[in-house]
Amino acid sequence: MEKKSVAKNYAFLAIMLGSMILGAIVGWIFPVTEDGAGATVLKPLGTVFINMMFCIVVPMVFASISSAVANMQSRKRAGKIMGTTVATFVVTGAIAAVIMFVLMKAFPPVPTAWNELPAEEIGEYASLSEMIVNFFTAEDFVGLLSRRAMLPLIVFSLLFGFAVNLNGGKETLVGKFLDDLANVMLKFVKIITYYAPIAFFGFFADLVATYGPQITESYGRALAVYYPLCFIYIFTAWPLFAWFGGGKGGVKTMFKHIAKPAIVSLGTCSSVATIPTNMEVAEDTGISKDVSDMVLPLGATMHMDGSCFSCVLKIAFVFGVFGKTLSFSQLIPIVLVAVLSSVGMSGVPGGGYIGEYIICSIFFPQQMEIAFPILVTIGNLVDPPATMINSAGDYVVSYIVSRFVDGKDWLQKALAAKQ
Repeated sequence: MEKKSVAKNYAFLAIMLGSMILGAIVGWIFPVTEDGAGATVLKPLGTVFINMMFCIVVPMVFASISSAVANMQSRKRAGKIMGTTVATFVVTGAIAAVIMFVLMKAFPPVPTAWNELPAEEIGEYASLSEMIVNFFTAEDFVGLLSRRAMLPLIVFSLLFGFAVNLNGGKETLVGKFLDDLANVMLKFVKIITYYAPIAFFGFFADLVATYGPQITESYGRALAVYYPLCFIYIFTAWPLFAWFGGGKGGVKTMFKHIAKPAIVSLGTCSSVATIPTNMEVAEDTGISKDVSDMVLPLGATMHMDGSCFSCVLKIAFVFGVFGKTLSFSQLIPIVLVAVLSSVGMSGVPGGGYIGEYIICSIFFPQQMEIAFPILVTIGNLVDPPATMINSAGDYVVSYIVSRFVDGKDWLQKALAAKQ
């Protein structure tokens, strides 16, 4: 990959991080005073961005997910491929979420609450059964239009997409409308994202002015856990998945091909941009075309092990910020949110911040203005390794799907055919 291409793909991320650093410096120079002045006067710059994103997040999620499902060309064999693919995504995502949860228990990123922030009462108003119902459904259609019902919206969008697919898919007027609407909403997000550096300058100026040096220490602890975990996962979980899916020779074949999509994903910081490379190495491996045609594009938006890692990290981080203790009683809700919210992630850098909205709507609905910028910052800091785990991992998952669709010896047959 050319150096200019890599620099171009990371330019916006660099600008974002630069604006955060500049905002932090301004906040450090002009801390909050007794009369409430200081850099906190810049907070509205960030609030404008949050409000704009709130206005488009619901139609964007609905359009992108329902369009992707509605336009799938799947029938008999494809139905089996899709079922196996989604089940594999859920299982690997859950494994990733549980691993990070255990690490967060052992090494909390924010052991001391930031000053005297009011603690959010998280989930104490509802029983476990009520929380599960609220995860998947809203009381009526109007309830789906609220940003506080992101997971029910995702479920509705998936079912709506399946209904359109059964009614004719992309050839129908509804299918074409959804596809066009999804493209329009992505352009809409892109336009608003141009304002993001200014917004995060204001966010960080306010955060540092208000909460001081605790922020730097907390983010440092979070990254010290996340980055090593990603590389450990690559050399432990991926070989296990390749061995399970491909049997004898699976691990060797996987490592022979995995470098290219891993490098492309790091260079582009995008799961979607890695699809062509994943397709290329899948074909060279001997994976059936109909398997790769479904697993790899679907994985670009649904397979997010790296995002499951970061989702749990974000939740644990903000728990610590608000002085809440992470307990094993919260394991199931947190893993559910990590896995289900990954379905709503976009394959483009930044992902429209859908994951952060979902986390806020479930765990911090009354603290969004504080929690959201904190969550997005973590997302930006861990984006490159998370994208690599997400997108290069799509190729590894295709081994598992191939095992269930084409038999245990699919790889051996493919290798033998090349000799």
